[in-house]
Amino acid sequence: MKRLITRGLMFGNLYHVDSPALVERYNRALLHLTGKRTALDDFHVDLSGYSPEVGDELGDQLYLNQGGVNRQFILLSTEQKRCPLLNAKFSTSRDILRNFITDNLAQLFALTATDAVAGELVNSVIDISDPRRLLDLRRVVIEADTTTGTLRHAEHLTRLVERFKATDDAWFDDVLIAEMIGLAQKSGDLTRNPVRLDNREYEQRDFWTAHFGGIYLFQSVDKPTVIAAGDVAALDGLAVERVLDLSARNRIARFLDENGLVEPILRARGVDAAAILRQKMDFIVIDAAAGAGLDLENLDRADLRRLARTNADVLPGAYHGLAHLLNWASSGGDWPRITSEDPAFFYTLRAADTPQRDLVNMLLAELTPLDVRQLFICHKDLFYRLYAGWPEAKRAYVADFLAREYQVDKAGARAALFGHEPDMSGEDPPPPPDDLIRRVGPWGAIRRS
Repeated sequence: MKRLITRGLMFGNLYHVDSPALVERYNRALLHLTGKRTALDDFHVDLSGYSPEVGDELGDQLYLNQGGVNRQFILLSTEQKRCPLLNAKFSTSRDILRNFITDNLAQLFALTATDAVAGELVNSVIDISDPRRLLDLRRVVIEADTTTGTLRHAEHLTRLVERFKATDDAWFDDVLIAEMIGLAQKSGDLTRNPVRLDNREYEQRDFWTAHFGGIYLFQSVDKPTVIAAGDVAALDGLAVERVLDLSARNRIARFLDENGLVEPILRARGVDAAAILRQKMDFIVIDAAAGAGLDLENLDRADLRRLARTNADVLPGAYHGLAHLLNWASSGGDWPRITSEDPAFFYTLRAADTPQRDLVNMLLAELTPLDVRQLFICHKDLFYRLYAGWPEAKRAYVADFLAREYQVDKAGARAALFGHEPDMSGEDPPPPPDDLIRRVGPWGAIRRS
């Protein structure tokens, strides 16, 4: 993993806590949430305030996420919204925290100027040993305050002010006035600087969770469906229409199609589909070559074509299916009939422009693990686990590729691969070049004229 860390592909873009004031604020918040403190005077934190260094020191990498539910957080700066979320047990946690910071940016900026904000992503579940509790995770409420209780004092002061306004002869209530003055010293002038956090409730209906070996839960579709990477038998009693495992390729393909959750790359607007297919094929060649113990240093596209020719007999079916599709797309060859049973099928798809887009791309990444770029972008948890077991040559190649091709323009790469960006000219983008695709679908039994 050291190679990934040095290239910024793991633990990258974290917030550096390196001043005594910030360390002390962090310790106050950490003590408030967990009863623990850190002796470190220099460490890095992610979006939630989790620090790998502090986790090592405490011997507990889940010190802010006990049980994997109701994740706690420590905000030292609004700049943490730019950080990744490490050790995420739910795919929605990062977006919820980022939206919370964005929705309350001015208030949190003022609060973190003098103190840390500590809080928790709260739902009705505190234990998830029973998979049926997953269906209760529909809404997350964020509870947060500074370590000195600024928001609590402000709410109390607001109630006292309302009471003062509504009570006759309140000016003669010395106890009430004294209490208001004391609270104002803690919360500040609420008339000029109201202290209140808004938008603290977020919906969570479609999500991935690391629990039970990895589960994709789709609740907002017509027929709620669970797709499990782990043991389906462990989900017995889960009250959803369908429970599928990753090997049920036909049923997963049907589910994605019925709900309009995917689109073929060849139909995607504004992308170079042939280039995307070639890159996926290159990744498959790299995997086969690394498994055969071949040298992967300083390879260019011509070298990869040579490797593909000389090792055609060991290349998996996914490569050959993509090659047929690429031949049709770029050279006018025969139209390939690719069904969901074909190993190449899920490599030819990307998520459609729906609210579940990120979750679907994450699922597709798990279904197409040889596409290491999509795996890294969409499912880092699985990427890191698989990376640890790859041959050294593949680890070196993938790390170099991601640092060279992805890190330099993350937003551009994501937009080209998965995005549904509007045309800035205000005009509709041109239709796909082959009208037959739009009429009969991408996998019809037709031949290109």
